[in-house]
Amino acid sequence: MHEETASNGLDVIFSAETIAERIRHLAEEISARNIEQLLVVAVLKGSFVFAADLIRAMHQAGMAPEVDFLTLSSYRKSKVSSGKVEILRDLDLSVDNRNVMLIDDVLDSGRTLAFAKDLISARGAKSILTCVLLDKRLPRAVDVHADFCAFDCPDEFVVGYGMDVAHRYRELPFVGRLVSGD
Repeated sequence: MHEETASNGLDVIFSAETIAERIRHLAEEISARNIEQLLVVAVLKGSFVFAADLIRAMHQAGMAPEVDFLTLSSYRKSKVSSGKVEILRDLDLSVDNRNVMLIDDVLDSGRTLAFAKDLISARGAKSILTCVLLDKRLPRAVDVHADFCAFDCPDEFVVGYGMDVAHRYRELPFVGRLVSGD
């Protein structure tokens, strides 16, 4: 894990270059599975940058997945999960008899990913894989794991690369943590 302090009061945990390199390798790992008629479902909002970069890397690895979006929330404007997952925007495409890969930003409590998996399963998906940018590898509130993971992450609240706190920091090209005082 590479760390440096950015000028905006954040410690950089994973740099833009480190993320880009790992995503290329992750796309190759996914491509090696030879998944037919893959539907990628990005769990928004936090995964939007990761999903976009991963989908482009999947294209470079010879894949052509369909893409849809599911907006779920358990945080709203807080740094702490409410424990309740809500659907804020549902899928447009049917998942019935499809191979689906859920892409999410952070796997921590597991509630959001488990909710999404259960929802997709109940709608008749043939198979469901999961891919996360960050896995905090801590005791989960629910039993769920990621099939693909870019990085193990310390048990800290992280921002950047699509992830936010109160709608701030999504635009940053790296993953970082707030320095004390923010």
